[in-house]
Amino acid sequence: MPWIVLAISGCLEVVWATALKASDGFTKPLYSVIVAVAAFVSFWLLAYAMKSLPLGTAYPVWVGIGAVGSFAVGIYAFGEAASPMRLASAALIVIGIAGFKLAEG
Repeated sequence: MPWIVLAISGCLEVVWATALKASDGFTKPLYSVIVAVAAFVSFWLLAYAMKSLPLGTAYPVWVGIGAVGSFAVGIYAFGEAASPMRLASAALIVIGIAGFKLAEG
C-alpha cells in the first residue's frame, strides 16, 4: 500500500507542476488553486508513505515520478523538445526509480 500511495503522490506532483506552468506566474486563479491543492495533497501522501518507506527510497522515487511525468507532459501538452538525449536521460531516471523499488523489495 505505501508504494501505491507514493505513486499517487508522485502523479500529483506532476499535476501541481503542470498547473504551475499553466498558472502563468500565479496570474490565473484556477490554476493557482490547483497548484496549492495538488501540492498539499502530494506532500501529505508522501508523508503518509514515509511512515513505512525509508526517506532515501520514498523521496527519490517521488521526485523521479514527478520529473519524468512533468517531462512527458512538457512534450505532449507544451510542445517541448523530445531529443534523443532528453529521452535517454528520462529513461535513466525511470531505471533509477525501478532500482529503488527492486532494492526495497
